[in-house]
Amino acid sequence: MRVIADLHIHSRFSRATSQKINIGELTRFAQIKGLNLMGTGDFTHPKWIEELKRDLAEIQETSLCKPAKDPASPVHYMITGEVSTFFTFENNVKKIHHLILTSNIETAVQINERLARYGNLAIDGRPRLDMTAPQLVEEIMQISSENVVIPAHVWTPWFSLFGAFSGFDHVESCYQDMTKHISAIETGLSSDPPMNWRLSTLDKYTLVSNSDSHSHWPWRIGREANVFELVSLTYREVIDAIRQKDPKRFKFTIETTPDYGKYHWTGHRNCKVTFSPQEAVKFGNRCPVCRKSLTKGVEQRVEELADRSTGFKPSNEIGFMRLLPLSEIIVTVLGVTYPGIQKVWGIYNRLIAKFGNEYHVLIDASEEELSSVVNPKIAEAIVRVREEKVEVIPGYDGVYGQLIIFPEQKEAVPKREKINQLNLADFM
Repeated sequence: MRVIADLHIHSRFSRATSQKINIGELTRFAQIKGLNLMGTGDFTHPKWIEELKRDLAEIQETSLCKPAKDPASPVHYMITGEVSTFFTFENNVKKIHHLILTSNIETAVQINERLARYGNLAIDGRPRLDMTAPQLVEEIMQISSENVVIPAHVWTPWFSLFGAFSGFDHVESCYQDMTKHISAIETGLSSDPPMNWRLSTLDKYTLVSNSDSHSHWPWRIGREANVFELVSLTYREVIDAIRQKDPKRFKFTIETTPDYGKYHWTGHRNCKVTFSPQEAVKFGNRCPVCRKSLTKGVEQRVEELADRSTGFKPSNEIGFMRLLPLSEIIVTVLGVTYPGIQKVWGIYNRLIAKFGNEYHVLIDASEEELSSVVNPKIAEAIVRVREEKVEVIPGYDGVYGQLIIFPEQKEAVPKREKINQLNLADFM
């Protein structure tokens, strides 16, 4: 059974999220996307978990859930959440985000009772907890050995395991004696497996990819995902495939091009300055405009910790495929700025009606088949993304990267941060 899973999303109770997120909307767009396993996100929030109790039906034999109002839907749910731990280590404040997976709502409630001792769970869907990373893992695993803690988006600068501003250089430094319970890490949008393969210390960990979506729209959910081939879809099968790093069951991850992530390169958004790792080092990681510290990008942080050259591939690793959301491809071809406009939806819906879901469009449909439904230029663009024949102007300091599908577009990339964006050549 083919399972495509996005296990890290957020509810409307997290900061900076769509207020339209609910189980009904998530289910509708997950099916359109082609996802058949979704994380609920935010189970620690009191109001959201009450909605989960109301809107999900737990399936005892699978330890997963189905939408209560649409039990025939192919979409299943796993109870998941993200928390932020704040603690001091060697006189430095550490801010680390963690993804938690659990097998049922009852266990989630028990987790909440424990975590409520360390912070107010009602303030945010991703609560801040005054506890160390090892304390968190110990509390979670004491409740059930079937629970899973995964370091979230491990390379983002601000709140992650390897984050440039408050992170660590090694998994073991962060989780200490609780490292034995860490079997996987989440790569985040700004890194992909080849970047992580450059660190030999990560060989023992399974690399997972999820959207960390803050909305229910199909250009956010499933933009990164995990693809399994399982005998049956159950919580234990999914978790075991991850823990065992089993390439027979865990087939590959779906990755956005890492340049597309908001923190891939080093830069300073306010001054519209962006640098490659090598360029940033030449400026001492200081903004040449305002002299403040640059936001160190993921690629530079990987360079600092890597002990292998670019292109190294360990044996027996899980595969990956680079894709970009269909809506973003359509937006780029049309030259518009927002995927939610009717012009984009019209094209998107025609493709979904023909091919069933977005992943079938992105992965399986031939250029000839696509051209029978939409403008051949859009069909060509979809295939170019699939074959990695596109360019992305790297994202930096909270600004998404910009997709360049056709060479002639490069000089006409308006509308976002490319205007007035500066790089090394402007200061030489």
